[in-house]
Amino acid sequence: MAQISVTVNGKSRKATVEPRMLLVHFLREQLRLTGTHVGCDTSQCGACTVLIDGRSAKSCTIFAVQVEGSEVTTIEGIAAGDRLHPLQSAFWDEHGLQCGFCTPGMIIQAITLLKDNPSPSEYEIREGLDGNLCRCTGYQHIVNAIQHAVNAR
Repeated sequence: MAQISVTVNGKSRKATVEPRMLLVHFLREQLRLTGTHVGCDTSQCGACTVLIDGRSAKSCTIFAVQVEGSEVTTIEGIAAGDRLHPLQSAFWDEHGLQCGFCTPGMIIQAITLLKDNPSPSEYEIREGLDGNLCRCTGYQHIVNAIQHAVNAR
């Protein structure tokens, strides 16, 4: 067993974890933050995407012990109180989801995309979402939602 200290959604957390425990399982099972989804267990789908020290990462590819001392932000931590994050609002406004399973990962990935490129083209948005799969929407409404968030600034 290993002791870790990590900040999750702005809250300092200390926990004992098995060294082989994946970050996604730590978030879901120990912290009960179930917005981070387990989709494929092979890092192909992006449903488990979180921010680690401000950068998107697939939490199914990282051991919980690897985030020792880091700041992790999940979909539950991006809103400001009752006020949705601009990307959450944009996904709502533009119907950027269907079943919603991929949505947390898409939104978290889009945060990094817009941090790196505040005014991306449609092509750049599609490239920036590479590695995040949606099995329902065909992506157009997701792209529209990200463009909406860009234009709402």
